[in-house]
Amino acid sequence: MNMRLSFRSILPSFDHGGKGVHSVCAEPTCDRKLPAQTGSSGRDGVQVGEKWFCSPACFARGAHAILAPIASGYVVEMPRQPRLSLGLALLSRGYVSEDQLRSATAQARNTGLPLERILLEREWVNEKQLAAARSVQWGQPALGIDPFDKAVEVNLPISLLRAHWAAPIHFSLERNRLVLGFVHRVEHTLLQSIEQITGCRAEPCFITPTEFNQQIAGFRSLPRYEEVVSDHPADATQIAASLADFAFQIPGAEARFARCKSWIWVRIAGNWDTMDAIFATSSASQGAEARFSSIATKVTEALG
Repeated sequence: MNMRLSFRSILPSFDHGGKGVHSVCAEPTCDRKLPAQTGSSGRDGVQVGEKWFCSPACFARGAHAILAPIASGYVVEMPRQPRLSLGLALLSRGYVSEDQLRSATAQARNTGLPLERILLEREWVNEKQLAAARSVQWGQPALGIDPFDKAVEVNLPISLLRAHWAAPIHFSLERNRLVLGFVHRVEHTLLQSIEQITGCRAEPCFITPTEFNQQIAGFRSLPRYEEVVSDHPADATQIAASLADFAFQIPGAEARFARCKSWIWVRIAGNWDTMDAIFATSSASQGAEARFSSIATKVTEALG
């Protein structure tokens, strides 16, 4: 069963006050102060919320004003701690005994290996039990369908999904609700970014590494969707200039902006085409995570 998700179909369009007619350019320094008519090329400016920009130069200046505060500095997140440790969550569900947990915890402390890896290697727990324990930890549901084989076609940047060990699990058009499955922890910044960019309510659950691998392997975007990733840290000026080049290749473009940890996510959606541009803002704050070129290899190796 395929669940298809096109966020263009659920977001309201902007009313430009008449076919082919736009408001005056929102850029104060623009010398073109008459309402613009749609040209024969169909490249009729870019909408950002209530503002409309008539040219690449004007849009770049307008985008810079939005990007500057969200692209500068490091992201400060409120720490979100689980309700209890993974070991205690496993113990509370009866998946391990006290002796098993004590032995595995000692090995983890002595070797530096993750507790879950030790428990899996000793075959004291399985992946489903670990996912269930994490759901207890974080107070979020675990995927209960076994086996899970539903492909969700969705316009979301796979680079951000891989970086956060998250995969689309379910979408309801009627309820405007997307469920994301996480392997290790709920990444609230990703959920918030999806809601900012798409207007769709994003909810978490926990899945196993195998289920994540299956969902990502079968990941398909809808037609006329493109993802562009820049893995070199960029500032607001550089990002704005790049966006101006992209935006004016998409007729009827609207732009939305969000920050997701060390990345800036900009969606430019037009009459027919949608493009997600992902920009790394700092390699220091997230280390190797900002190197998108290596993410796919790392995920594949980690999943065996």
